[in-house]
Amino acid sequence: MLPLSALRVLDLTENAAEWCGRILADLGAEVIRIEPPGGSPGRRDPVAFALRNANKAGVVLDLDDPAGRSALLGLVADADIVLESLTHAQAQARALTSAALSRANPALVVVSITDFGRTGPHRDRVATEDVLAAAGGVLSRSGLPGGTPLQPPRGVVSLTVGVHAAWAALVAYVKRVRTGRGEHVDVSALEAVVHGFDPGFGSQGSAAAGRSETFPRGRPDAANFYPIFPCADGHVRICLLATRQWRAMFSWLGEPAEFADPRYDAIPARFAASDRLNPLIAALFADHSREKLVAEGTARGIPIAGVLSVDEVLASDHFTGTGTLAPAEIDAGLHATVPSGYVFIDGVRAGLRRRAPRPGEHNDLLSTTRSARPDHDLGLPSLPSGAPPLTGLRMLDLGVIVFGAELGRLFADYGADVIKVENSAFPDGLRQTRKGGGMNASFAWGHRNKRGLGLDLRSPDGARLFRELVADTDIVAANFKPGTLESLGFSHAELARINPRLVVTDSSAFGSRGPWRSRMGYGPLVRASCGLSALWRDTDADPDDPSAFCDGSTVYPDHVAGHAAAVAALAAVIGRGATGPGQSIEVPQADVAVYALGPTLAAASSRPGSVGAEGNRRSGAAPAGVFPCAGDDEWCVIEVRDDDDWRALAAVTGLPDDPDARHFAGRAARRAQIEQQLAAWTARHHPAQVEERLQAVGVPAAAMLRLPDELTHPQLVARDSFHTLHHPLLSRPVPASARVAGFSSIPDPALRPAPTPGEHTREICASLLRLKPDEIDRLVAAGVLQSAPEDAAAANQPPP
Repeated sequence: MLPLSALRVLDLTENAAEWCGRILADLGAEVIRIEPPGGSPGRRDPVAFALRNANKAGVVLDLDDPAGRSALLGLVADADIVLESLTHAQAQARALTSAALSRANPALVVVSITDFGRTGPHRDRVATEDVLAAAGGVLSRSGLPGGTPLQPPRGVVSLTVGVHAAWAALVAYVKRVRTGRGEHVDVSALEAVVHGFDPGFGSQGSAAAGRSETFPRGRPDAANFYPIFPCADGHVRICLLATRQWRAMFSWLGEPAEFADPRYDAIPARFAASDRLNPLIAALFADHSREKLVAEGTARGIPIAGVLSVDEVLASDHFTGTGTLAPAEIDAGLHATVPSGYVFIDGVRAGLRRRAPRPGEHNDLLSTTRSARPDHDLGLPSLPSGAPPLTGLRMLDLGVIVFGAELGRLFADYGADVIKVENSAFPDGLRQTRKGGGMNASFAWGHRNKRGLGLDLRSPDGARLFRELVADTDIVAANFKPGTLESLGFSHAELARINPRLVVTDSSAFGSRGPWRSRMGYGPLVRASCGLSALWRDTDADPDDPSAFCDGSTVYPDHVAGHAAAVAALAAVIGRGATGPGQSIEVPQADVAVYALGPTLAAASSRPGSVGAEGNRRSGAAPAGVFPCAGDDEWCVIEVRDDDDWRALAAVTGLPDDPDARHFAGRAARRAQIEQQLAAWTARHHPAQVEERLQAVGVPAAAMLRLPDELTHPQLVARDSFHTLHHPLLSRPVPASARVAGFSSIPDPALRPAPTPGEHTREICASLLRLKPDEIDRLVAAGVLQSAPEDAAAANQPPP
């Protein structure tokens, strides 16, 4: 049973926003895609359109005609959610504003997914995926130092937008169910990228807390962060993070005396010595195959992965054997090998079930009355006035590092009681600080609004207390290596015997199935194994040079995978209703990365050997790319989508509007010449001027934004996109994301400080477990519980 099967969603979106409806459809919602006569403009890219619209029904309506609008409003009256990406002018002209849609159904959730949001000075500007990467700070961290910034592979930015919109839609739907009142959700694709892709002001932000004095203006020299080495049949990547991993590598190298000093147990010392250490590793790897190196490294406990091409990903027995990739008819007569879906529900993949609809294929829905159904009851009390939508839900958060932080934070931000469960013997790696104490900004961002419980789950008493908490909990979330929850006695089946309504979410790098299930999982290894690293390569560099791979400074897919898992978990809460059982949710992080690359993988499956790294030379648009601007290392992105864009561009820039350039084929044939002329024009202007002048005539363009500049960006400032997070253990307040989207009545998240280890142990044990103070003291003394240091000191003081 798919959890959203009771929902009806109308989808009037285009491009990246279509991913939102696809995700909801994967999870069971009836999603009806509304297209204009002749079909959506997105059908010009049939593969991308087919993947973004699989599992949906299709209806054609002319929304410029009163009869078409009337028919749409008839569907709206019986819908739960409407997704739309109309421009402001389109919505006004068609009388299809959020207010008009809500009048047709006061309980409706309207989700507007636009490039820059419904408000602010840039609300009418236009973007493509590459323009969003520039404006959202992704581009500034990608590329070789001193060279041209490099666009990330296609798909990764778009999916981030879709996942954010899906989360916001479900949060609003929960509010609607609990209050009976609808909601308007204003999703800005720009803000989704800024706060959701790899945020500079979020968990493991790449900007070192976003301070401009610590972030270089140029691309970071990331080749040695997670180094890639040539081998006999390609490349491999290693991640030496923990001390034990380094010592295993030291042993594999033959224990060179030069690196015997214990100071090399620390990452900074190894990084500083990379010019001497990496050549030793390169020599060790040079004559061995990827398969042999991965097997040997895995046996030694060294995180390692082969860097796979797109074709090798398609042929992988892991992805094909687990159903991550499957041959399918994705549109009428269009067959390809594509990602099926990213989540398992009760052990069954929730993914591709039917191809994208033909235009108007399901127009019978216009004359069919929706089956009557009782009002949705989530089994939660009425929502107090002004309370966040998820108030009353409880999560036991066992998650670690970025993925775990993000999943729990989304629930905590919107009102759930999220209890961060930790054991002092196995601290969350996100807590590490250079001085070995206090609080870092990354943890403060990722665990705001949570409570902290110190508990040894491996002890009998600790396991007993955890089970008692489970009895009155809605969600248990974890992302350990496969089998860890089971080894602790906390499988979904075991916990469901205590609480049948429990939702258990589990995640690992490659999932609990397939030949890679036992591999160590870190984001850089996931990227290497999924084809992302091979696609994220500077095509102007030597193809054999490992430094040409430019994904080393980006934390991906950790954030988006955590958000995607949160969507599935909240869907399961909705699906269980007031009386139904909970479900088991599993999200392999690699499957989220593969899901984003769907169009690229589909194209490669149809033309083996033809798809590789594009660099900045995107196919399907011309001119398009990253262009130099006036100033020190200043750049902009411009993308001409069609002939109208070309005419506008030529008029502004003075480029010759020759007859053979007025159509894509002619521009593509002369692309190098046209882009050279365009670069000469952009080089005379500041990037903000280029953006302003081209956006004024409707051409997608954006200046490359550096992370510190996000705080003063006019659109982000106007939309109050950042709030200030205070924590007593931070040396200074830090900027933080204000919200996942703009809501018409849902309040912004609180900014309560992230917990110190065991900060709320006594409070939680007293209020939820009904333990007496002396019993808590006994369990703290036995090491079963860990309380805040000040609590422990106070407990050891003699009575006055």
